[in-house]
Amino acid sequence: MVDGFERGLTDNGVVGRILIYAGLALLILGVLVSLVPIRLGRLPGDIVIRGKNTTFYFPIVTCVILSVVLTLLSWLFSRR
Repeated sequence: MVDGFERGLTDNGVVGRILIYAGLALLILGVLVSLVPIRLGRLPGDIVIRGKNTTFYFPIVTCVILSVVLTLLSWLFSRR
């Protein structure tokens, strides 16, 4: 007897839909990044240390914002 968890992993229809949705999300994200000048990575609060020959860059505010946005999106999509 196969339980629901194992059956879900072997169901090609479910995996196919997940891949299609992920591909569409990447396509939309790619179009947005190329058309809209989003300045992620250069926000106030991001740490930049410039030396003579090197530059250290740590985008801490960008990481926090992306984390919050991705958490909210995953929460919205996981609700049923």
